[in-house]
Order: sequence, then C-alpha cells, then structure tokens
Amino acid sequence: MSAALQVEGLSKTFGGGRSLLGRARPAVHAVEDVSLRVARGETLGIVGESGCGKSTLARMLVGLSLPTAGRIEIAGRDLSEQIGDPAAFGRLIQYVFQDPIASLNPRKTIRQILEAPLRHLAGLDAPGRRARISELLDAVNLRAEFLDRYPHEFSGGQAQRIGIARALAAEPRILVLDEPVSALDVSVQAQVLNLLADLRARLDLTYLFISHDLAVVEAVSERIAVLYFGRLVETGPAAEIFARPRHPYTALLAASAPQVGRPLSPPAGEAQELPDPYAPPPGCAFAARCPRAEADCRAAPPPLRPMGGGRAAACLHPL
Repeated sequence: MSAALQVEGLSKTFGGGRSLLGRARPAVHAVEDVSLRVARGETLGIVGESGCGKSTLARMLVGLSLPTAGRIEIAGRDLSEQIGDPAAFGRLIQYVFQDPIASLNPRKTIRQILEAPLRHLAGLDAPGRRARISELLDAVNLRAEFLDRYPHEFSGGQAQRIGIARALAAEPRILVLDEPVSALDVSVQAQVLNLLADLRARLDLTYLFISHDLAVVEAVSERIAVLYFGRLVETGPAAEIFARPRHPYTALLAASAPQVGRPLSPPAGEAQELPDPYAPPPGCAFAARCPRAEADCRAAPPPLRPMGGGRAAACLHPL
C-alpha cells in the first residue's frame, strides 16, 4: 500500500547555540530521530506520557514548527523545505485541536471560520464557498442555522464538529488528531469517534491519532507508535502492542491505564519522572525506570530494531 506520510530522522531542538556574551544556551531535544511510515487510509495512534514530544511531532508534521533535522514527505512530495508555507501543507494535511472551543476564533462566526480555508487554500469564489460549506455541515451533522453563531454558543461536541469541518474544508488527505476527544464527555466522545470513523471511510482519509487514553487509541488505530522522551521506543499493530508489549515502557503504560475494578496504584520503581531534558542521560532514557536495565543500556540510546510480526522496539533486553 502506498505511503500517505513518510518521516525520516525528524528531530526538533529548542534553544541551544550561544548568547551574545558567548555563553552556551541550554538546549532541549524535544524530538529525536523519529522515522515513521503511514499507509494511505491507515490510522496510526501515537501515545506517550506528557512531555514525550507528541505535540511537537504533530506541529512539525503540519508545518507549524520547523524541524531541526529530518525529512517530511506527504503523498510523495518532499515538504521539508516548505515548513511555514500554509499553501504547501494545507491542501495535504490538517490539524484537529484538543480544546475545540479555544481553537476557534471567538470574534468570528462559524461561517467566517469555515470560509477562511476555502478562500485562502482552495481559492473558491462566493458561490463555491457556499456550496462547499453546505457539504461540510452535512458531513459533520450540523444544521445550517449554526453558521451565523459564535463559538461560545456551542457545546464541546458541537465545537469539535466545527473544528473537524474546518480541517476538512480544503480537502486534505491526512488529519492530525491531537487529543480530539479528551475534553468531551464520554457519551459525546463516542459520537465524535464514530463521526471520524465514518469520515475516514467515506473520504479515504489517513489519521494520526494522538491521545493519552490507551483504550481509545487501541480501538481506533491499526498501528500504534509509542514515544518516550522524544524518541520512538516501540511500534506495532494495535491489537498486539499493549497485549504483548516488547518494550518495558509500553508495558508500564498499559499497566498504568485505569480499569474498572482494578485499584489505582503507582507503578513499581523509584524513579517515576521523565529525565531532565536539559541533561539527558547518555544511554536509554528509560533505563532509570526500567527493571531490565543493564550496563549496556546506559552506554548509548538503543536503535529501533525489528521484532517480527510488524513489531519494532528500541530495547536491548525486550520483554
């Protein structure tokens, strides 16, 4: 199957360099050497705890942040040199934000919000915009009378449907869904997830689904990529990656997810926090929390190695 998105060696460093007085500035390596391939029509789930680099990766993929290194290829086009050009990225990939109300301009009506990408990205005239807006409202199950209202007049679920309609306006082939249901009630979450599944099937879309909710990610994704401290530590089919994890961090994530009837308890081990981003460890960043860590784990970051069955893990002593 052809690749909708291909990423090679993508890295992002904040800070660094030297001040005017020649002092070294601290640097944070938010994403390091991430390589991914997402097939057309696939949903790739991206998981990891807060601070692991999920949102930084997403912002680079949609052209909102300039990578320090690496290559981004969408639908066979290398866009690495076009970061920051909305026309280059906007027709190919779009972003659905975590907070639906905060992501919509409170000074604009819904009609104005939906018209912006149609005018600036699709280049449609007024009759074309009216027809396309009608199609978008039908696609996300919203009524036409909503068009002259403002974002604060809507519930979270309705606002997220508007955000999805805005993302679809320029007919992109890929959507990056950054925690798209985490701010919604559980019943509304199910409605939005069903809508996204229906849109993917009807419009032949490809999704990158970022979430902390492992149950949701497992339910909606064909494959899952696990991030830790800016690096990919495991990839594989969604049906297997949490049932039979190969990396100890993936096992920790699965064991930490709340389940009905299971008491909440902290995971085993002394170090429970991410390493200091200003002083990263020389080897595996998870070594301080890993019960299987050996001396070789602390020497150099382990590469992502094939484990069979479409699985890969960056671990020298896998489960």
